[in-house]
Amino acid sequence: MSTTKLRKAVFPVAGFGTRFLPATKAMPKELLPIVDKPLIKYAVEEAIAAGIDTLIFVTGRNKRAIEDHFDNNQELEMALRGKGKHAQADMVKNILPPGVECIFVRQPEQLGLGHAVLCAERVVGGDPFAVLLADDFLTFDGAGITRDLVGGFDRTGKTQLSVMEVSGPDISKYGVIVPGAHPGSVAGLVEKPSPEVAPSNLASIGRYVLTPDIFDILRNQPPGAGGEIQLADAINVQAARGDVEAVTLNGRRFDCGSVEGYLDAIMHVADGRRSPRT
Repeated sequence: MSTTKLRKAVFPVAGFGTRFLPATKAMPKELLPIVDKPLIKYAVEEAIAAGIDTLIFVTGRNKRAIEDHFDNNQELEMALRGKGKHAQADMVKNILPPGVECIFVRQPEQLGLGHAVLCAERVVGGDPFAVLLADDFLTFDGAGITRDLVGGFDRTGKTQLSVMEVSGPDISKYGVIVPGAHPGSVAGLVEKPSPEVAPSNLASIGRYVLTPDIFDILRNQPPGAGGEIQLADAINVQAARGDVEAVTLNGRRFDCGSVEGYLDAIMHVADGRRSPRT
């Protein structure tokens, strides 16, 4: 059982969002709205629901708008109150709950997800931490996917992966776990294997709870797939030591890194907002 309270989350948000050009030429893809709320806000709310109060954003060029979104905007708030729009003003003022802090770290060059996580090392320090990829828009029951991972970490102190079943050739788009000898244990993690050699149909998705020894692994790790520093390769090292567990996704995932997945997410949320027809 871990006695360290997990309070930090890393959000890698430095990507260019090229699949959404020209919309993302000047606007971060993480601020693309799912109806009336940006993608990144859903991930942030999920982290806060898990008890996390330190939000670390790993950003790049043209990402200042993310910082502005989570900052105070007194001019807008005052303008809304002046027009009697107090509900909207309260929404702007309370974009984050009291006691939650945002920290922004720059990734100078995009060298992979593992490198993005490594950029947060000085802020994370020696603490366990969550990683949330805003591209993965998740629906869930209960307190959320990250809360489930934090619960697993609290019980064992091991790295936790959120996984879901993927059938057919799509398995090659993911990091795929090598199941361990015991339920929930992970013996390895293979990045984007071809379907014929995939070790299972359990795909790792964009939610993690990591132990701080991941930084030493990443720092000394050679480039992997695509010539990038892959987080999956570092987790594979931890798994070989018996230090990784998997938690099955309790909900549904939409890949908002793709236009099709993004549109599906909008339709899903919109359907849930519509009033029942009589």
